[in-house]
Amino acid sequence: MKIKCPKCKDNAELYPDFSCVVCSHCDLDISYGEYVRFVAHNDATYSDILGDYAGSTEGQSSGTLDEWD
Repeated sequence: MKIKCPKCKDNAELYPDFSCVVCSHCDLDISYGEYVRFVAHNDATYSDILGDYAGSTEGQSSGTLDEWD
């Protein structure tokens, strides 16, 4: 399945079993979980949507990508 690469914004490939995201343009090769964290951390629209599932985050900062579990 084609999806947008979070690094270069070109087309990337999502494996059918959702195990990996690969971009041949910028050599991105990450798991789907890492892809979701990367997109959520770098795009406020997705971060807000994911916040709906995390409960209240009032008074908390978004932190760094390394702090995400």
